[in-house]
Amino acid sequence: MIKTIIVDDEPRGLSSLRKLLELNCPEVKVLAECADARSALDRIADLEPELVFLDIAMPEKNGFDLLNELSPVPFEVIFVTAHNEYTIQAFKYSAVDYLLKPVEEDLMVEAVKRAGQRIAGKASAQQVETFLYNLHKVQTPAEMKLCIPDMKGFRVIHLSDVVYCESDSSYTIFHLLNGMVLTASRSIIEYEMLLERSGFCRIHKSFLVNLHHIKEYVRGEGGSVVLTNDKVIEVSRRKKEVFMARMKELFNY
Repeated sequence: MIKTIIVDDEPRGLSSLRKLLELNCPEVKVLAECADARSALDRIADLEPELVFLDIAMPEKNGFDLLNELSPVPFEVIFVTAHNEYTIQAFKYSAVDYLLKPVEEDLMVEAVKRAGQRIAGKASAQQVETFLYNLHKVQTPAEMKLCIPDMKGFRVIHLSDVVYCESDSSYTIFHLLNGMVLTASRSIIEYEMLLERSGFCRIHKSFLVNLHHIKEYVRGEGGSVVLTNDKVIEVSRRKKEVFMARMKELFNY
């Protein structure tokens, strides 16, 4: 059983989520329901939950304030909110789960499943720590951190340390500035969509580069780029126009 606490300032939110969990997630044992962050802090200290469903927008202290007081966070968190203005980018970069109200059963079940796997594997809740860090960097996305899923759990890196990403079938190989190589169990297409607002550009079907690490562009049919680690990567003909537009947009030349 996954020891769980639900935190939501709306009584209807508490009761509906509890009912959904009872009907769809028999592995979840709800130990307490809290209507504010203050009481949640007390119940968390007393009951030591493994999982907390946490509403974000609450009076006095919101969900982020609660987590900052607990840092480091010793449990898994699934955020629940009626608002989608909270930076989705920060959620996705940090690999934390969030549910929009009204909560969809299938999305909730999948989120609980992922949390249960991390709990069973005794993986640290580093995604939550990464998320709290990224919240302060939403205006400068290139400074955010990224959780990279691997066979053991997650590795956390700074986006600014990524020189380029290379496709390897359904996996993505991250090449870092210090020479380290990390393999993520997600496709390069997923990372292209995730990182395009943070200064990354797909310049070839096999390569996604960090534009901040380009030190030279060599003209040609498509051309090629020289990166800060001296790696030379071809720019495909059909990607050249998008690449040049992104460079002009980023560096205003």
